[in-house]
Amino acid sequence: SGFASRSNEGITVTGSARVEAKADNAVWPLNAEYVAPTQSVAVSKVGVAVDALVKYLTNGGIPSDAIEFGSVSAYPQEEWVNGSSTGRITSYRASRSVTVRTEDVNLVLKLSTNLGSLLETGINVSNYGPQYYVSKLSELRPELLKEAMQDARLRASSIVEATGGKVGNVMSVRSGPFQVTSPDSVDTSAGGFYDTMTIDKTITSTVTVVFKVK
Repeated sequence: SGFASRSNEGITVTGSARVEAKADNAVWPLNAEYVAPTQSVAVSKVGVAVDALVKYLTNGGIPSDAIEFGSVSAYPQEEWVNGSSTGRITSYRASRSVTVRTEDVNLVLKLSTNLGSLLETGINVSNYGPQYYVSKLSELRPELLKEAMQDARLRASSIVEATGGKVGNVMSVRSGPFQVTSPDSVDTSAGGFYDTMTIDKTITSTVTVVFKVK
């Protein structure tokens, strides 16, 4: 995964490096919601759903201080006929967000996978799926950039020596964005890519280097 071009000013080579890593932080957004004929009933039912959700989480091993709550919201739902509102309120939808933040990514994965056991009891909770992050990404960057530079020099040497030349000093270096993907993924982005769906990740860095040619 690299390329090179040669000109009178030198040779331009792209080097890359990658490392396998595991996420060590999880953010899991959930949302309890309920629709009822009156606002008070909708809000009350949301409270019941939140209590049941918190019980599921804490019984599963999530500490209470790892759970964050949003404010309760409720709004009317109007009747629509032929694409136009009649102005009549048919029901109220109430909701409250619950977010889990923890370093125990495997526990979050387990609880998210088994959330159906709570939903089967009639509790209405939207599961947006956990998001997994690597907190030590900044610590990995220097070593990855170093390895990418070494890869770029190796590529340049292979190309130049085949024509009887030698690679000289570095004329310029441009670092590309880091790509954090799931293993074996080919997802990339010009501005950098960050997969949050999986615990196992592959972190890739690239550098574009211009070497003098002797």
